[in-house]
Order: sequence, then structure tokens, then C-alpha cells
Amino acid sequence: FQEDPIRTGDITVFKIEGRDIPIVHRVIKVHELQNGTSKFLTKGDNNQVDDRGLYAPGQLWLARKDVVGRAKGFVPYVGMVTILMNDYPKFKYAVLAGLGFFVLLHRE
Repeated sequence: FQEDPIRTGDITVFKIEGRDIPIVHRVIKVHELQNGTSKFLTKGDNNQVDDRGLYAPGQLWLARKDVVGRAKGFVPYVGMVTILMNDYPKFKYAVLAGLGFFVLLHRE
């Protein structure tokens, strides 16, 4: 993973300092520096603007250290579940209860 360069179009999982939840967004620009390192800019596919508003204060680019993984595939709108669970705590408990109930029913 660390040796494989990040390119425009890659879907990355990155963590911002001070935020608990990682973000999964597409790389829209890569800035390669002369010393061999690179910085990049991300944007959510359904967002109108890039992610600079999500980054830490004063941070304009992501560095390799911010990336915790890369997506190998995708499921459309799955991120909406995370947003709903954060915005509506009762929904989160309902999903967890449903998953627990499912596990109890399907035990062998």
C-alpha cells in the first residue's frame, strides 16, 4: 500500500486530525513534489466543492500520512447510513437492535 502511488481518481479513506470518523472520498488533484512526496486534494462525488472545508484548520492538502486505506469497490449511498446514524441517534439504536436480533435468529 505505502509503495503504490495515489493517483487522481483513486478513492481514499483518510483521517483528519481532531475527527473521530474516517472519510471516504475521491482524489481530484495530485501535487507531486520534487523530493518524491506528494500531496493531494479530495472531493465527495456528490459534493459541489472540494474537501478543504473538512480538513484541519490551515490544511489545504492531504499527505500520505493522512491516508488509512483505499477503496477497492463501492456501494452507492452507503455513506448516507453513517450520516443518518450520526444525525438521528434513535436510528442508530434501531439498526444495532436489528443487527442483534438478526444474530440471535441466525445462530446455529
